[in-house]
Amino acid sequence: MQIITAKQAADVIKNDSAVAFNGFIMAAAAEEIIRGIEERFLNTGEPSGLTIVSSTSVGDAGKRGLNHLAHKGLIKRLITGHLNLMPKLQKMIVEESIEAYNFPQGVMSMLMRDIAGRRPGHITQIGLHTFVDPRISGGKLNARTKEDLNEIIQIGGKDYIRYKPFKVDYAVLRGTYSDARGNISMGREAAWVDALSMAQACRASGGRVFVQVEKIVDALSPHEVRLPSVLVDYVIPVSNPANHKQSANFNFNPAYVSEDDSAEMDAKDMPTGERYIIAARAANELMPGAVINLGIGIPEGIAQIAGQRGNGDFTLTVEAGGIGGYPMGGLDFGCTFKPEAILWQHQQFEYYHGGGLNQAFLGIAEVDPAGNINVSRFGPRVAGCGGFICITQSTPRLYFMGTFTAKGLKTHTEGGRLVIDSEGSVKKFKKSVEQVTFSANYARESGQQVLLITERCVFILSEKGLLLTEIAPGIDLETHVLPYMEFTPVISRELKLMDPEIFK
Repeated sequence: MQIITAKQAADVIKNDSAVAFNGFIMAAAAEEIIRGIEERFLNTGEPSGLTIVSSTSVGDAGKRGLNHLAHKGLIKRLITGHLNLMPKLQKMIVEESIEAYNFPQGVMSMLMRDIAGRRPGHITQIGLHTFVDPRISGGKLNARTKEDLNEIIQIGGKDYIRYKPFKVDYAVLRGTYSDARGNISMGREAAWVDALSMAQACRASGGRVFVQVEKIVDALSPHEVRLPSVLVDYVIPVSNPANHKQSANFNFNPAYVSEDDSAEMDAKDMPTGERYIIAARAANELMPGAVINLGIGIPEGIAQIAGQRGNGDFTLTVEAGGIGGYPMGGLDFGCTFKPEAILWQHQQFEYYHGGGLNQAFLGIAEVDPAGNINVSRFGPRVAGCGGFICITQSTPRLYFMGTFTAKGLKTHTEGGRLVIDSEGSVKKFKKSVEQVTFSANYARESGQQVLLITERCVFILSEKGLLLTEIAPGIDLETHVLPYMEFTPVISRELKLMDPEIFK
């Protein structure tokens, strides 16, 4: 193990290499090393032609994280699980400046594990009938992207996707402390994500591993070590603490690693309005003792409303590895307030893929008559699928939540009735979706229970497509629902009112 600077680390990386970057938004992101790579490229034009690999967005929707590397010539190819917080890379994809692939986040995470074990790739049914299915687009994001990185194979007469392995020349990781031998702890990290499997994949590929740390310490207990020294080539003590923040928002929040038992959430009541109505209706579906995944956005409100109701008989989880506690939102998504446990990300997704979740509450952006849902691409905005496909194809009860229309929708409640003050200009229920991130046919074949919850009505996924089963008090089907859909859903003969208590 060598102790070097971020600039020296950047000098090691050769042109035309594949570099895996750990991180979840800005948690576990080696910001100082990434900056060093950018600085070297701007000064010298090297390294160039890199293949950038990340399981999820490593960025803050602005300039940090992998957004630093969005320079023509620096990147040849991007393989990632999520893009929403890497807008500069999205722009390069749309402009056809780079090749780009988007695979499910859990698949990306477990593919690192399988590369580490020199297996023939990751073989799974996750992704079938969605845009990552090789019979549709194979996860390719633009016309420049030609090579097939996955394929359909059959085992026992059933279709599976084989996500092909590739070489990892360098891994850029982050830990908390290193001892003199290069053993790495993660004690102050809000998430560990894929540091271990990326280091192992790099070692199996004959590559080199960089780890950014807060500082070098004299000794670490073996119980503290998450990356052993045999996996570490270079340790980079950070020179600027701003490049080693625990999350996008915090230098260090002890509650994110359950070090402060006295810490309390800022438990403000969720304001009333359409988002409250949707979250409150979804909260009615909470099952006692359930293990749950809550998506970012409106689903976050479920935990707030459950708390207001005194209902805490469930366990929340987040893709990055947190179990228990309260998953954070916004740019701190992936971090958990007072977690009971933190797993490696591939372990969390193994739990998810194995049916560990009882319920999942997720967002919606576009829905078609069959019930297919798109949350991953909208014209020039290439958000990526993240953990959405992994979660929706392995959880028995799914609840998709979103406003009925977008951009401009305003509502209020009056006398126990919903009033539409102004309608959104964008319809979400469309004749066809731009990308299939959730496959309705896959859900029907798997026997999943699926609800779509909006502020004015509720649908279930039936054999005939979307079935409208509930309507809000004060909402007229012919005036407030059907004119704002590009198709006519199946209407239940027993159409009933949504829970009136929600609208009081």
